[in-house]
Amino acid sequence: MAAGEVASSPAELSRGLRDIPRGVWALGFVSLFMDMSSELIHSLMPIFMVSVLGASLLSVGLIEGATEAIVAVAKVFSGWLSDASGKRKPLTVIGYGLGALTKPFFPLATSLEWLLAARLVDRFGKGLRGAPRDAMVGDLAPPDLRGASYGLRQSLDNIGAFIGPLMAILLMLWLEGDIRQVYWWASVPALLCVLTLVFGVSEPARPPLASGAAPAPIRLADLASMGERYWWLLAIGTVMTLARFSEAFLLLRAQSFGLADAMLPLVFVAMNLVYAPSAYPVGRLSDRIGRTGLLFAGFAVLILADLVLAFGGSLAWTFLGVLLWGLHMGLTQGLISTMVADSSPERLRATAFGVLSLVSSVALLLASGLAGLFWDLYGPAATFLGGAVFASLALIGLAFAERRRRDRW
Repeated sequence: MAAGEVASSPAELSRGLRDIPRGVWALGFVSLFMDMSSELIHSLMPIFMVSVLGASLLSVGLIEGATEAIVAVAKVFSGWLSDASGKRKPLTVIGYGLGALTKPFFPLATSLEWLLAARLVDRFGKGLRGAPRDAMVGDLAPPDLRGASYGLRQSLDNIGAFIGPLMAILLMLWLEGDIRQVYWWASVPALLCVLTLVFGVSEPARPPLASGAAPAPIRLADLASMGERYWWLLAIGTVMTLARFSEAFLLLRAQSFGLADAMLPLVFVAMNLVYAPSAYPVGRLSDRIGRTGLLFAGFAVLILADLVLAFGGSLAWTFLGVLLWGLHMGLTQGLISTMVADSSPERLRATAFGVLSLVSSVALLLASGLAGLFWDLYGPAATFLGGAVFASLALIGLAFAERRRRDRW
């Protein structure tokens, strides 16, 4: 099915969850287990760095920036290598394996240098696995269930992102606030993740690129062959990322209205309470009615979320904004992955995901820097109003691209 084309036959329209390949389900549970592990750690990371290790806020920012940079570089490299070798699973296993191996190092960390090393290896693993995993979903999914397959993986991923912070809260209460003891529990779902991937996923056979076809991670000829639709999607996704800065600012907004530090993971729980159940239905619906209208809706919801977060004057309004933020993620993230798979050549699918990830990571760093600057200079309302402006620009760009092509993606 071409980009934006919808399923038309009764048989295609009746296909659903039970028709999604077993390998896609397994990849979804792989993401679920790793997100449980990672979000258990990340939802307490600012407290651990500042309160336990004595880090300054500047150190927190530098560490987060360094880890985002290594994710971006690793994604491009792994996407190209996956396409060049014709193999997705080995890189995916190595990436998740590195993530699992680092988990015991977090409770053992006694200095910022130790923590930085663990974070860099963990994030390198994330970068290594992302593009080949996303491309493998596209390889496994039937064309008429591609949106549903990406939506399912995203939903399961975010069920893990919902459970992880919730586990963090419960474990903090049970273990009387001992973050190191809480962190040890992150190794359990990480191990389940790797076992599920190794024994539950079999990738379809793919031929490697022809000899000499990919001498470097990115060639101009390869980039040119991506096509106009892919580049429009990349541009629109980049502007949207500028509007969707680091979710740490959601935590800071809730904290500014008095939410206790130990309860801050509730922000991630609330966001994923909406994100997790919405991604699959959105993906399935996109297989039936097309992608672009749903992406419009996602941008509109992000604008509304930013306005609520900017002008809401209480913790209740903040959580409403967080719920809307989660809905926007459910409407856009799996859908963008589907559209990348739709619009890129199969032989360069992982490279396409890698390039998108690189550009998005750079945009996220810039967006977070601008958000912090606006917050320092003008207050939190300015940060979220800036996000609304960038989201509006992305919506306008999508409308222009749709009018230019005069057909659906």
